[in-house]
Amino acid sequence: MSVDKCKIHFNPDNLEIIVDRGTNLLSAAIAAGVHISASCNSLGVCGTCKIKIENGSVKSTRTDKLSQEEYDRGIRQACLCQVISDLIVNIPLESRVDRSIRAREKARSSGACATGWKFNPPVKKYLLNLPAASLSDNSNDYFRVMYGLSRTYGVPDWPIDFEVIRKMPAVLRKNNWQVTVTTLAISDRPPYQEHFTHKIIDIEAGDTRGQLYAIAIDVGTTTVSAQLLELNRGQILAEALVLNQQINHGADMLSRIEFSKAGGLKELQTDVVASINTALDILLASAKVRRDSLTYIATAGNTTMQHLLVGLDPQYILSEPYIPVANFIPLIKAYSLGINVPEHVCLFSFPNVSSYLGGDITANIVAAGIQQRKKLSLYIDIGTSGAVVIGNSEWMVSAACTDGPAFEGSGIKNGMVAVNGAIQDVDIDAKLEPTIKTIGDAPPAGICGAGLISLTASLLMSGVIGQNGLFNTDMHSSRIRKGQEGYEYILVKANQSATHQDIVITEKDIDKLIQAKAAIYAACCSLSQSVKVELSDFEQIILAGRFGSILNIEKAITIGLLPDVQRDRFVFVGNGSLSGTRLITFSTELLDDSRKVAHMMTDVELNDGNHYDENYSAALLLPHSDAKAFPSVIEKLKRAG
Repeated sequence: MSVDKCKIHFNPDNLEIIVDRGTNLLSAAIAAGVHISASCNSLGVCGTCKIKIENGSVKSTRTDKLSQEEYDRGIRQACLCQVISDLIVNIPLESRVDRSIRAREKARSSGACATGWKFNPPVKKYLLNLPAASLSDNSNDYFRVMYGLSRTYGVPDWPIDFEVIRKMPAVLRKNNWQVTVTTLAISDRPPYQEHFTHKIIDIEAGDTRGQLYAIAIDVGTTTVSAQLLELNRGQILAEALVLNQQINHGADMLSRIEFSKAGGLKELQTDVVASINTALDILLASAKVRRDSLTYIATAGNTTMQHLLVGLDPQYILSEPYIPVANFIPLIKAYSLGINVPEHVCLFSFPNVSSYLGGDITANIVAAGIQQRKKLSLYIDIGTSGAVVIGNSEWMVSAACTDGPAFEGSGIKNGMVAVNGAIQDVDIDAKLEPTIKTIGDAPPAGICGAGLISLTASLLMSGVIGQNGLFNTDMHSSRIRKGQEGYEYILVKANQSATHQDIVITEKDIDKLIQAKAAIYAACCSLSQSVKVELSDFEQIILAGRFGSILNIEKAITIGLLPDVQRDRFVFVGNGSLSGTRLITFSTELLDDSRKVAHMMTDVELNDGNHYDENYSAALLLPHSDAKAFPSVIEKLKRAG
């Protein structure tokens, strides 16, 4: 091997890659398909991409995210490493992106879903047995196909892609004038009006009606989730979850927009397409389906992710008046974006509502079926960028809020993403000793967002912290100590943790959580007040995304994140963004709903006369400064006190 090349072996993935000497180690891992959590655009300030160099050398400096003991053991931050020799690299548990996220979402999602829709995919195939051309029947090929469709199926004179006409002569004569025509439902009216026709997008020799497949994709900021769908019977044949390679340029949307402004738009678009192509390879290999059998792709993502996928400049999303290039993106030939599919495959993007309310939210609403029912619903998407939607089949209002990265475990001293080994639930007994539950029952490696909520609620109920989030220093326990950043509670001692270090929660961690939960709760209050609705009026409260798959509802109410209402009103939609893209691929009726929902949703600016600041300030206590808003929690505190 050339002296300018280095071989990297990644464990426990057992994958190898050859890279140029000097390559960034995190970039190499992403290129190899090795999943490493990274949250700070390779700035080295988050400390989530820790790896261990088992053999070989890298060029790197130690930051305050690594202790000297860690550095001496070969622990490095992947984003700050340059490869200078052959390497054996181990990805520790707390640094991995877990593929079991989707399984946990499916296990808990229930209650909220679109119902009563007719199975009627937007893509269809029609078999034609046409008479052979002859001197006595010398109609042109195009006329022969269109007349055959009209005579056999009674369909009108549909529009046709020119590429189909170009390939007609060879296809018609390949199998004795038996062909299969593929059509796609399109709208010839504005995107909020119900009116579909069909467009002929492909023609194949022989009878290929049994080969009708589509792809549903959720383009997330961290991961790309995808499903391979069979459109004759409405089945999910395979699923894939891969890292969004854009994460190499920052874990959040703002970092990626800044990178795109600095000339990185093409690179970001290439990265997310590479992730989609990886997912496609996994899906097709898993189901043993040929690539040329694909007919359609439906995608959903936040406004920035959808802009980056199709190569639209997202920079004006960040600057006043915060305008996206487009909320309704027309159908696009997927191959033109670099997606490895046949030329006739079109890509549909779920419509956005605004710069901060994207197609992922529209997809979630469609999946939950809010647009189908008169039941008054509150939808909450909890994450780095939160969203709240209120409404029913007759009206909807929505708002976005920035609640920070605490719910993803980022910015927390021992925080981590929700992967195996993350602490997700905590109880504290009368002696202030904890009982913990980790994801996958693996050795504890850190605290994810759900665990942070559960732990804070338990600390509050046990009296370790007050409603202001500060530690009660009069309590005597070896678990409470003064650390470098103030008081902290030792949740897991070093000899019991997967990291061989104490896992703690600090006052700073709790303060970050309080600010994050206050942002979500204040958004719910402000949006409700804008339409003169009380939180107790909601018949259904829908929680979306990976966060809801492990969230303890009772403890989320205890800290004041969710309204103190009857617990049976809470339902989970799981990854509604992926569910929504699947549903519109199965039903033209729900495809139409996707556009109606985006059009009917009124975007409310929370800082514009909606008392958001007052509501936010009031929510900066555990659970809230207004005891009447959380009667069950206050009662429990009195009993515990």
